[in-house]
Amino acid sequence: MVLQFKDAEKQYSDNVIFPSFNLLVAAGDITALHTNVNIRQQLMDLLLGTSTLSNGEITFEEKSLSAKTAGIGFFFLESGYYERLSVIETLRFHHNLHNSSQSVDDVLQSVQLLSKRSVKAGKLNHSERKRLQLACLLLQNPDFYVLEEPDQNLDHESKRILFSVLHGLREQNKGILVLTGNMESAVTLGTDVFRLDDKGLHRVETADEEPEASEEPAIHTEEEAPLQPESLQPVRFEKIPTKVNEKIVLFDPPEIDYIESSEGQSFLHIKGEAFPSYFTLTELEDRLLPFGFFRCHRSYIVNLQKVREVITWTKNSYSLVLDDAAKSKIPLSKTKMVSLKEMLGLK
Repeated sequence: MVLQFKDAEKQYSDNVIFPSFNLLVAAGDITALHTNVNIRQQLMDLLLGTSTLSNGEITFEEKSLSAKTAGIGFFFLESGYYERLSVIETLRFHHNLHNSSQSVDDVLQSVQLLSKRSVKAGKLNHSERKRLQLACLLLQNPDFYVLEEPDQNLDHESKRILFSVLHGLREQNKGILVLTGNMESAVTLGTDVFRLDDKGLHRVETADEEPEASEEPAIHTEEEAPLQPESLQPVRFEKIPTKVNEKIVLFDPPEIDYIESSEGQSFLHIKGEAFPSYFTLTELEDRLLPFGFFRCHRSYIVNLQKVREVITWTKNSYSLVLDDAAKSKIPLSKTKMVSLKEMLGLK
């Protein structure tokens, strides 16, 4: 089963919600798409057939997508449920509704709600209700799954269960599209991760962390001695690595809004999210200087391309206001204010 976006573009009045992009999600893929709330809602409406593209098309199994398209199941951020029905009654209702071939008991086990089978849905906590919602979708047994913020506000155990279920579906060769505004969720859940914004579609480069090397030195015989390279050429690597759970995520410098150091740890701030860095603030300053970054404070580095204005609070107190959604304010020290004026050619 293949879901494909072909030159898909959405505009509203004179505003571009997202520019033309191409994306294919095939059977056996868990593709995570990191977007803002507006784009996510637009994509959900498009996939549900309640909205249309400005240009391009969305196809499922090489047929144009419509509200009547069969084979796609949806996991919504907001879901309705019958509070007075117990867990088992809810699942039996959905089992009959979809004429499901799935075992209710097996699905209960997969979402680990067996101990709650007689509890009314209205008495479940948020994470348990989301697991019940997932169980209902499993009973539907679609060929393709679209999940809207599936792990939002879930407890640790429910996130583990969700991760296990998704990878079980992948082994069954199901196609899965995850729509989320949280990069950590995208990287954790997806086998392929992309970011869609008003600049277009971008692949998020990730890699699993290498296991720690053994402390015991390797022993080589004379015959097995490793070959020594004739020469080592320095390589300039421009991306900045960060750690998200057990994966390394690579960001292009222009994506970074600012960097903050807190309790000895540096954090990259990107579109409202913070990512821990492998490097100290001083190391990051050296790496990012050629890309227009400025050490504005002993605890901050800012991307000057993102600065909208400079605010003077007192004679010795200043702030930089960024051109981001939150209008972030970054402290600017008095000595750095002098340097910044020199850089800008101001007296």
